Amino acid sequence: MALKINCLIPGYYLTVSQNPNFMKILITGTAGFIGFHLAQRLLQRGDTVVGIDNINDYYDVNLKYARLAHTGIPQSEIAYGVPVQSKVYDNYTFIKLDICDKPSLEKCFKDNQFDAVCNLAAQAGVRYSLTNPDAYIEANIKGFLNVLECSRHFKIGHLLYASSSSVYGLNKNMPFSTHNNVDHPVSLYAASKKSNELMAHSYSHLFNLPTTALRFFTVYGPWGRPDMALFLFTKAILEGKPIEVFNNGEMRRDFTYIDDIVEGIVRVFDQPAQKNPEWNSLNPDPATSNAPYAVFNIGRGEPVRLLDFVEEIEKETGISAQKIFLPMQDGDVAETAADIDDLKNLLNYQPSVSVHTGVKNFVKWFTEFYTPHAQIVTTTPVTVN
Repeated sequence: MALKINCLIPGYYLTVSQNPNFMKILITGTAGFIGFHLAQRLLQRGDTVVGIDNINDYYDVNLKYARLAHTGIPQSEIAYGVPVQSKVYDNYTFIKLDICDKPSLEKCFKDNQFDAVCNLAAQAGVRYSLTNPDAYIEANIKGFLNVLECSRHFKIGHLLYASSSSVYGLNKNMPFSTHNNVDHPVSLYAASKKSNELMAHSYSHLFNLPTTALRFFTVYGPWGRPDMALFLFTKAILEGKPIEVFNNGEMRRDFTYIDDIVEGIVRVFDQPAQKNPEWNSLNPDPATSNAPYAVFNIGRGEPVRLLDFVEEIEKETGISAQKIFLPMQDGDVAETAADIDDLKNLLNYQPSVSVHTGVKNFVKWFTEFYTPHAQIVTTTPVTVN
């Protein structure tokens, strides 16, 4: 059996084989950066996907609607709680829906009978959490509880969810390992993600719900978030404005290209968490359990100095950045580095995109997406139903 997938070029379409073993999957946060890319990957391999997103205004909703349009979901057809069939993928449906709206979320689960769920809906941003803490409790704690409850009651086969490298907090053991304790977060955002892991474990233990935490490391690439360093730096450099470089440029980040992140997620998707028969309560391993629970880092495993990252942007834009050097900000850490041995050894994961290639791809997308349409992107009103 094959699925017809319409291309954006009139008269052309793709066909993908639909394996009967492929799944019906709910992805929360499909107007977001990672959700947008993950949905396309799963759709193209033949899975049936229902995507939901509340399309909030934490950052430019025009970008969110553009992502949806790219996957065949026209803004004009989006209304709260109403399923929209993709014009590009026959196997994709989008619903504007908030995970904090439990009755609507329950209806979505009931109507679709999902095999698996990937929860990427969350209030993002470390620094934003310093001034807007309530948003993190509402979306990341209450919203995630609703996802857990629905997954439990509707017998989901595997729940994956976005955690974050920020959970490592004050941990100075490098590279960061999922087998180390992470009990000292330095932001409410990080604390909310650690809370998700604890909540998920309790549901795995009590209800035998397979859950897997995905600790993402500094994701970047085309269609990325406007509040992230690569987007901010590229925009400022192209506009001839100075960039703010924290910790005097000596920050190191495990920058991970979006395609490598998605590859990691897909590999985990196909291997639901299992009980670890060797788990020892006298010497507990934080990454596994005697319940069907697992934690994985998804990163590149090769941290890059922030100034070297900026240099790559300068090369691709052909412009030297005006730099304002600033001290470390509250809630930040000086370095992140992912230990990805488990993902490599258990699931044959191997990140393949270099920072040079990743930055090149982003700058190309940014200039193509924004420069020709700058007037449209910044002035077109968005109606949120």
